[in-house]
Amino acid sequence: MSDHSDEAATMIAAGDLQEFAPRGREHCRRHPSALTLQLRRLQPASELCSSDGAAGLVGSLREVTIHERQRESWQLRKGASDVGEEVDYDEELYVASNMVIWSKGSKTQASTVYKAFTVDSPVLQALWCDFTIPQEKSDKADVSGSGEIIEKCICILQNSCINVHSIEGKDYIAALPFQVANVWPTKYGLLFERSSSSHEVPPSPPREPLPTMFSMLHPLDEITPLVCKSGGVFGSARVQYVADYTMRIVFLNTEPSIVMTYDTVQSLHTVWALRRVKPEEQNMVLKFSEQLGTPQHMATSSSLTAHLRSFSKGDSPVGSPFQNYSSIHSQSRSVSSPSMQSRSPSISNMAALSRSHSPALGVHSFSGVQRFNFSGSAQSPRRHSITHSPNSTSSDSFLVPETEPIVPELCIDHLWTETVTNMREKNSQASKVFITTDLCGQKFLCFLVESQLQLWCVKFQESNDKSQLIFGSVTNIQAKDAAPVEGIDTLLVLDGSGNLVLYSGVVRVGKVFIPGLPAPSLTMSNQMPRPSTPLDSVSTPSKPLNKHLAPLEEGVLLSPVPELRDSSKLHDSTYIEDCTFQQLGTFIHALRDPVHNRVTLELSNNTMVRIAIPEIATSELVKRCLQGVKAILPKEIAVQMLVKWYNAYNAPGGPSYHSEWNLFVTCLMNMMGYNTERLSWTRNLDFEGSLSPVIAPKKARPSETGSDEDWEYLLSSDYHKNFESHPVAKALRLDPLEALASKDDFSQSLSLDSSTLLFTHIPAIFFVLHLIYEELKLNSLMGEGIRSLVVLLVQLARDLKLDAYIDYYYRDYPALVKASRQTCVIDQVQTGFMHQPAFFSPEPPSIFQWLSSCLKGEGVQPYPYLPGICERSKLVVVSVALYILGDESAVSNEASHYLYKITSGQRKQQMEQDDNRCSFRHSTSVSSLAEKLVIWMSDVGFTLRDLESLPFGVALPIRDAIYYCREQPASDWPEAVCLLIGRQDLSKQACEGNLQKGKSSVGPVLSSDIPSGTESEEDEDGMNDMNEEVMSLIWSEDLRVQEVRRLLQSARPVRVNVVQMPEASDHEYIEEKENRLLQLCQRTMALPVGRGMFTLFSYHPIPTEQLPIPKLNLTGRAPPRNTTVDLNSGNIDVPPNMACWASFHNGVAAGLKIAPASQIDSAWIVYNKPKIAELANEYAGFLMALGLNGHLTKLATLNIHDYLTKGHEMTSIGLLLGVSAAKLGTMDVAITRLLSIHIPALLPPTSTELDVPHNVQVAAVIGIGLVYQGTAHRHTAEVLLAEIGRPPGPEMEYCTDRESYSLASGLALGMVCLGHGSNLIGMSDLNVPEQLYQYMVGGHRRFQAGMHREKHKSPSYQIKEGDTINVDVTCPGATLALAMIYLKTNNRSIADWLQAPDTMYLLDFVKPEFLLLRTLARCLILWDDILPNSKWVNSNVPQIIRENSISLQATELPSSEDLSLETLAQAHVYIIAGACLSLGFRFAGSENLAAFKCLYKYATDFLKCLSAPTASITGHYNLETCLSVLLLALAMVMAGSGNLKVLQLCRFMHKKTGGEMNYGFHLAHHMALGLLFLGGGRYSLSTSNSSIAALLCALYPHFPVHSTDNRYHLQALRHLYVLAAEPRLLTPVDVDSNTPCYALIEVTYKGTQWYAEATEELMAPTLLPELHLLKQIRVKGPRYWELLIDLSKGTNHLKSILSKGGVLYVKLRAGQLSYKEDPMGWRSLLAQTVTHRNSEARAFKPEAISAFTSDPALFSFADYFCKPTVNMGQKQEILDLFSSILYECVTQENPEMLPTYIAIDQAVRRLERKEMSETFELWQIKLVLEFFSSRSHQERMSRNPNRGLFMNSEFLPVMKCTIDNTLDQWLQAGGDVSLHSYLSGQPTEDSQLSMLACFLIYHSVPTPGQLAAGGLEGSTNFSELLLKFKQLNVPVRALLRLAPLLLRNPQAMVL
Repeated sequence: MSDHSDEAATMIAAGDLQEFAPRGREHCRRHPSALTLQLRRLQPASELCSSDGAAGLVGSLREVTIHERQRESWQLRKGASDVGEEVDYDEELYVASNMVIWSKGSKTQASTVYKAFTVDSPVLQALWCDFTIPQEKSDKADVSGSGEIIEKCICILQNSCINVHSIEGKDYIAALPFQVANVWPTKYGLLFERSSSSHEVPPSPPREPLPTMFSMLHPLDEITPLVCKSGGVFGSARVQYVADYTMRIVFLNTEPSIVMTYDTVQSLHTVWALRRVKPEEQNMVLKFSEQLGTPQHMATSSSLTAHLRSFSKGDSPVGSPFQNYSSIHSQSRSVSSPSMQSRSPSISNMAALSRSHSPALGVHSFSGVQRFNFSGSAQSPRRHSITHSPNSTSSDSFLVPETEPIVPELCIDHLWTETVTNMREKNSQASKVFITTDLCGQKFLCFLVESQLQLWCVKFQESNDKSQLIFGSVTNIQAKDAAPVEGIDTLLVLDGSGNLVLYSGVVRVGKVFIPGLPAPSLTMSNQMPRPSTPLDSVSTPSKPLNKHLAPLEEGVLLSPVPELRDSSKLHDSTYIEDCTFQQLGTFIHALRDPVHNRVTLELSNNTMVRIAIPEIATSELVKRCLQGVKAILPKEIAVQMLVKWYNAYNAPGGPSYHSEWNLFVTCLMNMMGYNTERLSWTRNLDFEGSLSPVIAPKKARPSETGSDEDWEYLLSSDYHKNFESHPVAKALRLDPLEALASKDDFSQSLSLDSSTLLFTHIPAIFFVLHLIYEELKLNSLMGEGIRSLVVLLVQLARDLKLDAYIDYYYRDYPALVKASRQTCVIDQVQTGFMHQPAFFSPEPPSIFQWLSSCLKGEGVQPYPYLPGICERSKLVVVSVALYILGDESAVSNEASHYLYKITSGQRKQQMEQDDNRCSFRHSTSVSSLAEKLVIWMSDVGFTLRDLESLPFGVALPIRDAIYYCREQPASDWPEAVCLLIGRQDLSKQACEGNLQKGKSSVGPVLSSDIPSGTESEEDEDGMNDMNEEVMSLIWSEDLRVQEVRRLLQSARPVRVNVVQMPEASDHEYIEEKENRLLQLCQRTMALPVGRGMFTLFSYHPIPTEQLPIPKLNLTGRAPPRNTTVDLNSGNIDVPPNMACWASFHNGVAAGLKIAPASQIDSAWIVYNKPKIAELANEYAGFLMALGLNGHLTKLATLNIHDYLTKGHEMTSIGLLLGVSAAKLGTMDVAITRLLSIHIPALLPPTSTELDVPHNVQVAAVIGIGLVYQGTAHRHTAEVLLAEIGRPPGPEMEYCTDRESYSLASGLALGMVCLGHGSNLIGMSDLNVPEQLYQYMVGGHRRFQAGMHREKHKSPSYQIKEGDTINVDVTCPGATLALAMIYLKTNNRSIADWLQAPDTMYLLDFVKPEFLLLRTLARCLILWDDILPNSKWVNSNVPQIIRENSISLQATELPSSEDLSLETLAQAHVYIIAGACLSLGFRFAGSENLAAFKCLYKYATDFLKCLSAPTASITGHYNLETCLSVLLLALAMVMAGSGNLKVLQLCRFMHKKTGGEMNYGFHLAHHMALGLLFLGGGRYSLSTSNSSIAALLCALYPHFPVHSTDNRYHLQALRHLYVLAAEPRLLTPVDVDSNTPCYALIEVTYKGTQWYAEATEELMAPTLLPELHLLKQIRVKGPRYWELLIDLSKGTNHLKSILSKGGVLYVKLRAGQLSYKEDPMGWRSLLAQTVTHRNSEARAFKPEAISAFTSDPALFSFADYFCKPTVNMGQKQEILDLFSSILYECVTQENPEMLPTYIAIDQAVRRLERKEMSETFELWQIKLVLEFFSSRSHQERMSRNPNRGLFMNSEFLPVMKCTIDNTLDQWLQAGGDVSLHSYLSGQPTEDSQLSMLACFLIYHSVPTPGQLAAGGLEGSTNFSELLLKFKQLNVPVRALLRLAPLLLRNPQAMVL
């Protein structure tokens, strides 16, 4: 009983206690559907089950009872945040009947329900589980690293299925093929235990038992059995299914991934490791049956497989979905099938459906076959048979495929089994298992066996190679209940007597005292009054053997009430008291739901309270010291030390935050053997009235009067010392008060008690604390902590007689160190006991000294550091080694040259893992040391906040590197690096948000909500979602965008201006107006195609609203009375279906507004389907548009089928083209099938002839071309080649519009073989080029090969063609096919076929129109020969035409007999148009000036020609066609640029509405207008092969005559230009204001055969040239920070920027204004100052700063520190200094240096006033000076002289000079005396201490000890000194000042 005082002391006060009730409980009461569900569930059960008779009734009854029992359960876990920062709240999962409620909340935040789930049958279990989805796709893998996506889910187990809901909102239902007893979440997925039903007897010998444990890795995967790997007898490990039904899982953990099971027969617990199966083990399991050679096994596994398979397929066995239990009773009637014993529950059909969609289940499954044979009946000897139950009538052969077994996914390996104990009872299964860590990081697996009231703790650890866990010693603790407290690495145990005791691992920490609950005294130790227990046995000294009394005995030993110790004091009434207490008091009955450091106590009166176990330390300093000391001590001692500290710190009524350090010091020194009451400074430590039982308070004297001692106590108090050294005391000129040397200070020496816990480890602890002191120096926020720590260090150093350390501390804190003088004597013998660690160094390690040596280029020793504690020291050392010493290996793993690890010799593995964490990933481009340093720092997680708290001298090299990187960053650095170097523009780019998206989804919504009367009409023209902001920057000078909008709008009535002639009647006048309107409508109907181009991809639709499609308005208004003119009045003949294509185009234009990045799904597409039939054409166009922007892939196949079966022609065209465009070049099989149905040639010859409309066939053929683009697919090519010359059929089929079909086949063939030229592999026998040539020039038709020969035997009855090819039909398709196949191949021989004929005779054979196509085709093949000048264009015209044709400008006609002038003239214009069009293709989207000028010249020529008298010969129609072609070519070259001249041409053509102008020409002109403003200036055209193919389809130079004309070319193809558009607009966005702005960019082109590498400057926002032409892009200064995008490494980075709206974030440099505010650059700050002289800077007005920087901190600085006030006096000088500093920081672009400047200035001023109480800042200034004079910095400057030096003014030299002067004056004014006494080791006077320390630090004076060792005594002259001081690394300037003293020369040599 001796330790009872100790016992009484160790109570730990728990934190505040709160009533606890699960959050879900009250939510459940309010949850609406509980009752309704119950009714819904019960009613049908009885009806549906009636077929099953009694079973049904049992089912429904069982349901009721479950409901009435109302089981509730809940579990808590630590809140998980998405981002990864620390969050401190609890999440709760609450289950009651069929509800699951997930809530979150904590002490500080109110708890909220996050999700509530209700399911159909009672919930058996709910749990959290993370599923991993492995990513097959390689492109994702490099981003995430592991290549796995983790789906956080919640799983709800019901009787027959499990519901899984993921946080993203997916939900799955997985059917369960067996009754599940339990579900466990694992690291990989879910683990199921099959419930072993009671009737399952151990099977008879021949049968193999069925597996009992199964895993499911993802809700869509199969449920697979678990396998177990156990070591065999002969060392061969056997892998087999886990089929032992006596084994139950009691615990499962994810990290480490282990399972604990309990064997019910042997009553033993076993631990297994859970992991994924290795492939070889899978094979072993699968081969297992064959090895045994017995047929039975094979059969079994197959029966298992069959069972699982058919279940997972969802074939529900007989029965109802509501029969949710094993229907054993109903089955027992069928005696004939003994195997039906355990038929598993059926599942709902819905679940079945959802499972059958699962990709993993493509295996055949056979329902009806009996599964899971439980019977022991004999098997037939044949291999693949299964016992036939009556309902499996299938034959054996039918069963063979069933035997494919299920491949297991997870495997368990045996790790540990507990040893057999004799006294085990049968039911000693662990009721609670958890893993806990003790205070030193040792891990324990604890399991509570309630029947014996024991907690067993098994220690385990990872093996060195991390491959397995090694289990060690087992300890048991008496306990009724236990719970881990993870937050502080302890566990809470409820012992037998009802006390809560805290343990760390197996070390007892102390009792927990809970305020508000009575401590259980002995009398209440028994929960139940047990009459059977004889009371007197309580006091028996020997331990009773009776097991029930063991807990009682424990109670006696640990009771906190000392009076009850004596047995005589036990009252007889104990028993009665026991009973009464039962009614009155409460005691703790169980513990549950531990989270972090909170735990719930269940009290005996059924209430629950939640308490928090206090932290181990709150102050940063104490935490650091504890960590360090823990790391260095052996584990056992460390735990004891921590336990003592924990008890001291958390005693009831413990200390507050401030005195925590004082308490720590006292506690630590007591443990080291100090008597803290005798030591004056520790005795005076103030605990703020804490009455902690550990520290006895200073003996209180009863005297009222006070005494001298009290005054001394005050004087020597910490507070007084701090006050004395405080600047205020100096300012007030207070005289220092000296305390009398107190009597006990020197009179007696204090000795240490060497028997204490930490005595032997004092040197180690001292050294660690010193390292922590050095570490804290690197954090300028820890100044207070350093001062507290140094007092302790000085005491220890003095007692350990370490003079070097004492001197070192003195130099750091001269004012503090002089104050404490009291030493404690440690005698020799005791020193012998002390454990001197190997790492202890006699010279104090100093981080500043180390850095200084590096900077000076001296050799350095490795710096000692504690892994995990001195992380900053490590960081600084490594970064300096890298940046200053230039050693690149420093950041790789072995930093050992510079760092020396300190360990207690125990933790090997931990270290290595620390190292790997910091290894350097070369993921990004790195060139210089500065970049290496910056990237490494951001890799190890160093941020700007950390940089700010580094002292300025240490931070300087890092800031220098950052400054360098900021000037020239790479564009591909990760976000963290960009943040670190202060380039917000780059970091924002790296985490890119989309500017357009935000603008368009918010802006237009707001504007369209409140249409004001005037604007409401304008809003509906379909062009109001454009990004005005960017467009107004691109075209800022004029209103061209509004003009384009006006020209392209088709939603308002047109103006019909007809003057009524006097002779015309009113009726005629009306007719005339309507005819005029009809003409205008030709134009209106052509507008939507252009509008689609203009608004391309400019809008993000709102998923809840339909897409607004502007209506196509074909009415007019006639002035002057604004009367409506309508075409439907019946006065004139209007062509039927006139507007149907126009509305199709209108739909396409609306759909093309949707940007590819929008979030759209199948439902939204269907939701847009119009209710009215008239709008079907628009919807058809809308579908095509969705295909073109890639959204149609999301449309479900079901819906596609739906649309096609409607048989609406337009819908089919739009859908087929859309789907094909979305699947461009993929050879997608499903789409091919879809298209083939619509192309008779692709169907088998015997198939029924489908009546497919002709236009749909054309669309399908083009679709085939798109889907197979560039694949050179042989069969497709063959069919298409034949289709070009498809003859007309015997009936009317294939007779109308044959041209468009032939053209489509040619285009499609060209796409399939795009650019393959002569390399068409495997097609040489098709003779593609020859066949095409024949189609082009005519000749005898070949015999039709292939399967469609039958169809073409009889010729057409309509069209007589004979045996020759109809060239008029086949020529265009064949010509363009040749052009596309040989595109860019420069193949001369093919090109010569396409040469225009050069004799009159031959010219007569070719349609002039076809000459345009031939010329175009020829030029596209000879791609590289195209030159942008008129000489080249004319060179395409044959000589005969050139000599005889009229020039375009000619006025009168030449006469000629033998030549047909008309032919020549037409040939001439068409050939020129063809050449110009090819020029347009060659320079598409390039804005090439030469090409533009050349084309513009020809366009104006054609315009003049139209009005010339010679126009009639050429023909107006031909000239209009050529002009349209030229306009398109011009628009292609200038695509997206909005060129004004082209716009004027388009506007001129827009106004022409009479005469020859038909629908087709309007279409061409407005397409040109659209291309010119493609995507509102954000898009341009690409010249890749596939783009040219798309443009050939879209701009085919034969335009429709009227709006329903599809004879030569299907109108829908005009929209394929989208496939050639690519985003190329680069928009600079100012990162601070987040608005688009102007910036100068420099584009460098790669060299090519036509030009050398060149650069040009562009003012962005601008369209970039095509990316493959570029080498790099640079944002140029001087206004914005430079930024380089290097395209030589690949264009992906830039492509992603452009595709996200082209937003390039830029950042204004300080002192600069944007180009918008200051176009000429005259207002910037730098322009105002002529020179950098300081006098100029004085003129800098602080008010002016607001124009130059956006940093609020700088504003405030200017406000408060730079503005002069009224009576300034001497402060003026400081203000000027501050202004010039501010000016310099702003102009030099490093405002972050401002604090450094000011700190240096303040430090120097303090030194001048002689107020340096600590030399910390002097060290920093010294480091700064050394950095600027270091060799590495000098080299950098010489390499890069123009780089704005960081501190480029006279500031530093001035400061250096001031310091030198101050110290020299001090030396002359008597400082030399104290310096001399210091060097000779005599005490100096106190007043000089501070300045002396400053001198020693600044001049790096060695310590007296080093001087003595250097043998400097006998030196007589200066040269000798120089020689000897060489080893000590003392600079010469210091030596000059020391020499007089050392040479005993009184005359000082101060220079």
